[in-house]
Amino acid sequence: MQPTRSCLAIVLAAGEGTRMKSQRPKVLHEVGGRSLLGHALSAVAEAGAEAAVVVIGPDRSEVGREAQHWFPTAELAIQQERRGTAHAVLAARESLRRGYDDVIVAFGDTPLVLPETFAALRAGLAAGAAVVVLGFEAQDPTGYGRLIERNGELEAIVEHKDATEQQRAITLCNAGLMALSGARALEILEAIGDDNAQGEFYLTDAVAVARSRGLSATVLRAPESEVHGVNDRAQLAVAEAEFQRRKRLAVMAEGATLIAPETVFFSFDTQVGRDVLIEPNCFFGPGVSIADGAVIHAFSHFEGAEIGPAAMVGPFARLRPGTKLAEKAKAGNFVEIKAAEIGVGAKVNHLTYIGDASVGAAANIGAGTITCNYDGFLKSRTTIGAGAFIGSNSALVAPVTIGDGAYVGSGSVITNDVAPDALAIGRGQQVEKAGWAKRFREASLARKAAKKAAE
Repeated sequence: MQPTRSCLAIVLAAGEGTRMKSQRPKVLHEVGGRSLLGHALSAVAEAGAEAAVVVIGPDRSEVGREAQHWFPTAELAIQQERRGTAHAVLAARESLRRGYDDVIVAFGDTPLVLPETFAALRAGLAAGAAVVVLGFEAQDPTGYGRLIERNGELEAIVEHKDATEQQRAITLCNAGLMALSGARALEILEAIGDDNAQGEFYLTDAVAVARSRGLSATVLRAPESEVHGVNDRAQLAVAEAEFQRRKRLAVMAEGATLIAPETVFFSFDTQVGRDVLIEPNCFFGPGVSIADGAVIHAFSHFEGAEIGPAAMVGPFARLRPGTKLAEKAKAGNFVEIKAAEIGVGAKVNHLTYIGDASVGAAANIGAGTITCNYDGFLKSRTTIGAGAFIGSNSALVAPVTIGDGAYVGSGSVITNDVAPDALAIGRGQQVEKAGWAKRFREASLARKAAKKAAE
């Protein structure tokens, strides 16, 4: 068995992203419910990087916090001046000096690179290359640096403006990401100069430096869609579309049915079991899991919810954070549930709000029921026992407990606990006045006629 190779990931996240026209740093914008930076850090971690340095700009503590959310041990390095990509990588100089077998250089605004691709970059280093550059075959190579190969080796990266006509015909382009041999990384990076029109230190020059020292440089190819970077809102939408395409295919490959896949939107952590049916136009925010056999009807919205085996949701349902539907539970049309557990086989069929509550097994919640959980200052809890029946259009004023098997009459406002198997009615007594409606109509018609005659 070969010894495990150590790995440092350097993630560049200092760009301002002015084309996003946003007060938020570019790398904090999201794809699939996770920040661009979060995607990059999660991918390098899955590829085996045990250490990471995230290079951020001055006064960007929010980027640092986001980095350490996704990679808790990540170190932060400040790029005080923006003098090119190699200059940014050298902001991690102290970490490089500690010595790693592999060094990955990733970008915080390139969220679609797979862990397997980063692992393949590392494999190129293990095979003896000092530099492995990630490349792609571009449909339109205009503006990209061209990768010049010969006999399986990368000879040079030539920028578009410097390329000859023959070189511009090459479609193998530089994606920007690369891996460096940890033993030679600092030597290579520190040898990169700024003798160019912009006076900047370019990471692409690492190839020329390595070749000048007799070291090997190679190319790893990836699909163009995988190396898509995000610089503006339109490119953010393209990245989202690619993420959703991948996620939908993965969900279906694991045994779920999506009737109209292009209308269903998942988050990075959505878990979907086998034999799940998802109808069109559903949105799954972060923190949602759907167990085997559940049915999700159309136009439903989820966030932070657990949906149990064979449960049924929707259409037009909203499950908010803290919702847990047990096996065969049902949350029907125009139902909103928040921070509540719905027991096995319980039914919340329609036009209902359940918040900060527990609903016991086989309970039935009638249409128009609401749990009044907020008094303007504090939220309180409602407990509904197993087998309880809550009549339509009832208001349960928390904190309140409805016992097992209890009945609540339709139209009731319940402010006190209800004992098990009891009937509770909390509404005004009905009064009937015989003939009142007929007399009212006759009197109203007479008044109307008199008014018309007076005119």
